Amino acid sequence: MTKTVTIYTDGACSGNPGPGGWGAILCWNGHEKVLSGGEAHTTNNRMELTGVIQALQALKEPCTVELWSDSRYVIDALEKGWAFGWKKKGWVKSDKKPALNPDLWEVLLQLVQKHEMHYHWVKGHAENEYNNRCDQLAVAEREKYAD
Repeated sequence: MTKTVTIYTDGACSGNPGPGGWGAILCWNGHEKVLSGGEAHTTNNRMELTGVIQALQALKEPCTVELWSDSRYVIDALEKGWAFGWKKKGWVKSDKKPALNPDLWEVLLQLVQKHEMHYHWVKGHAENEYNNRCDQLAVAEREKYAD
């Protein structure tokens, strides 16, 4: 029987590109693990992806993962399989434009294949307590890099 872990993630960026941060909260069996980090020069989508990657890398074994994010970019690309398609086409999207952040997608696609993934989009800055906490973590990390 695999563990079910609920993961909430969020990313924040000032500018775009600019200073950014990410936050993640992993919940399992009444326990919480809080992770966060940031970069001096990044984009919002890179921070959203990094939050998910860092959370999944924290898992020590294959799990059933309930992933919650307010990033349509992340949730749709995974749930609808777009990111796998971009990879197959050499990181080119259906509109023939290059897929952005292939370095992060490459890592993320390997990680999601280890787990049984369930994707959930959550409205940002709304009622979800965990999403709001992740947002606060991401903003706090971003502020460390702001001028």
